Amino acid sequence: MIQRAHKKRVIAISGGAKNIGKGIALKFLELGWNVGIIDFDKHALGEFDVKIPEEAKKSILLYNGDVSDEYAVSEFYIKLKEKFYRLDAIVNNAAIGGFKNFLDLSLNEWRRVIDVNLTGYFLMARLGVPIILETAGRGSIVNISSTRALMSEPGNEAYSASKAGILGLTHALANSLGPNIRVNAICPGWILHEDEIISEREHLQHLTGRAGRIADVAELVYFLVDDERSGFITGQYFVIDGGMTKKMIYI
Repeated sequence: MIQRAHKKRVIAISGGAKNIGKGIALKFLELGWNVGIIDFDKHALGEFDVKIPEEAKKSILLYNGDVSDEYAVSEFYIKLKEKFYRLDAIVNNAAIGGFKNFLDLSLNEWRRVIDVNLTGYFLMARLGVPIILETAGRGSIVNISSTRALMSEPGNEAYSASKAGILGLTHALANSLGPNIRVNAICPGWILHEDEIISEREHLQHLTGRAGRIADVAELVYFLVDDERSGFITGQYFVIDGGMTKKMIYI
């Protein structure tokens, strides 16, 4: 039964305590949503909690957990439903790099990247979708992939495979969950982290004349979550990279 008495919309964000995930969380807090964050980085969660205004804390749930752990994801959603009563959207953002020379990459290291970056997305969707259907009726999932799903450098095997897997998961979920839940992916390129500074030359290699900002991704997430703006879009991926994947570069 849909609990229509609880009108304030709710979004769950994995890896939401810093960088892109944090920017997305702050964007939705500004828009008046309730926000649930699951993040493995306990220190980042503490910093997030300290910095947000006191009046915003009633609108946020912070949970320290590993998205590759089914129990942790389940408990996160239990706490989220207890606090906010509903769920409208999921943003899968949690990821680890694991960049390493291929011939030095161990099976355990490979599995850890796949577990967090791909299986974690599966668990967030698998355990969150029933809550969306029960409480809101309709909703949206946005999966944060990467341009490394489409192009690579040496030592990217685990990360690139996980990010490409996210694109397959995205269109599969769009088929399985439509029409009530739309599922899309975003492939960011070079997005500057908090306080990251790069050279003018590094900016100018982009066709836009600059590297990406966290706000660029957060705005696109909001567009894809909002049914009025993007209600006819599902199963797609959106590259946000300043045009870098469209450049031919030869040595």
